[in-house]
Parts: sequence; structure tokens; C-alpha cells
Amino acid sequence: MTSRPSALKRPDDLDAFLTTRPQLFGIAYRMLGSVVEAEDVLQEAWIRWQGTDRTRVENPAAFLTTVVTRLAINATTSAHARRETTYVGPWLPEPVDTAADPALGAERAEALELAVLVLLERLTPVERAVYVLREAFDYPHRRVAEILGLTEANTRQLARRSRERLGTRDAVAVDASEHRRLLGEFVAAARDGDLARFEQFLAEGVVARTDGGDRVHAARIDLVGPARVASFFDKIWHKYGTGIEAHLVEANGQPVLALRREETLVGLLALEVAAAGIERVFVQLNPDKLARFTP
Repeated sequence: MTSRPSALKRPDDLDAFLTTRPQLFGIAYRMLGSVVEAEDVLQEAWIRWQGTDRTRVENPAAFLTTVVTRLAINATTSAHARRETTYVGPWLPEPVDTAADPALGAERAEALELAVLVLLERLTPVERAVYVLREAFDYPHRRVAEILGLTEANTRQLARRSRERLGTRDAVAVDASEHRRLLGEFVAAARDGDLARFEQFLAEGVVARTDGGDRVHAARIDLVGPARVASFFDKIWHKYGTGIEAHLVEANGQPVLALRREETLVGLLALEVAAAGIERVFVQLNPDKLARFTP
């Protein structure tokens, strides 16, 4: 008895999936802000790809992109509901090491920075998909509409609404050298035991967010204002900073500080920088989200 085409496992079927996989991961990760959840989406897409009559698929990349995007929309809906009800404290995305894969499967690095991934939480899952496909992967509105099963006019409206809800971001204009300089200032102030002097680099409306989940101690609310942010880090460094070594690495396309104690990664500190100074400080402390980050 001859097997059905969908049951065949040809080498070119695997090649088609692996060739497209970097872009598929880039879409899923930007949608979810989680490596684990993005990998789950790709696993489900692979299962569906195996169960598809591939002889009827004219464009494997287009087919797989559609499958992954729609799976990611469903996963984002579920993930957001879980975070709202069960996640302890502020949430930050799981960082990815982009030194080895600078574009993370995309021709452009948009919608990859930690600050943007945090802002994407403001959008509905469908709005987020439109934003990611347009801004990170430069898909035309017609193709985005096909992927999402919408009209082109509706896609354009969603794209416009997404940009409006995210607002303007001056921080994107600041280059990596300024990030590195300000991260160096943080390290110098910490080593000198005077993080209060770091306050001069903070913008008036600076916000600091720490993510410990329910695994380690972290602030349970966002901290706002230069004095409060500087005071918080000064106290935390004096209490927990003994034995901590800070090294510059790359995460999500930007320089960040890797905080290690006895060669164990215990935190990542990232800055969003604008002309007015440091607008946001992100500190990832959740061991579950740090476990796969190995620069």
C-alpha cells in the first residue's frame, strides 16, 4: 500500500522548514517575548508541516509563515492571560543573545529591543502580529492581510493604530557607543559605592523595572523618577552587590550588562537611552529567563 503524500518524510521537506526556521523564530519570539514559548510555537508548526500534503504547497516559506503567525497569535492571547493572573511582579521579555545571530532571522532588527517588546504588550495579539510583520520583516500590507486572513484596508488600519498606541520613541536614535558609556558609568558608580551620582544621567521621567518572577527578590512595581531609581539601585547594590562582576555583552541587538557572581549569571541590566538621558532601566533577574542566555 502506498503512503499518502502527507505521510512522506522527504529530505527537502525538512530543508524547507530549517531554511525558514530563523525567520519563523523571529516572528514568534517578537510576538511572545519568550524563547521557550516561541520554540513551542515552532514545534507545533513542525507537527502541522509534517501532517500537511506538501505536494499541494507551492510556497513552503509563505505557508509556514502563515502557520507560525496564527499560532503565535493564539499563544500570545494565552500568555497574556497567564501573566495577568499568575505572574508575580512586573514582566520583562526573556533576553536573547544576538551576538551570534544579529538579525534574529530578519533583514532588519526592529521590534527586537527589550523596550519595544515591553511596549508591544500594549497591543492586541493581532495588532502585534501586524506590527511585527510590517516593521521587523517589511511585509507589504497585501501579504500581511493574506497571512492574517484580513482585508488590506483592515491591515493598514491596524498598522496605523499599532504605531499610535506605541507612541514615538526618541531612544532609537541613540547609538551603541552611548549605551556602552552609560552602562560604564553605572559600573563605575557601583564600584565606588556611590550610585546616587548615577542620578545625573537619568531622564526626568525615568522608569525602572525589575523582573524576578516568583524566583528572586525584586521590586513588585515600576519605580519612577531619578531620585527613586538611583536610591533603589544604591540600596540594592550595597545589599546584594558583594562579589558581583559586571561585563558588557549583547542582548536583543543592544549592549547590556551581564551581572555574574562566581561565574553564574544572576542578572542582565539594559538601558533605553534618549537625548534627554536614560529613559528606562530594565533588570532581568528571573533565573528561568536567564538560564538559556549564554553569551
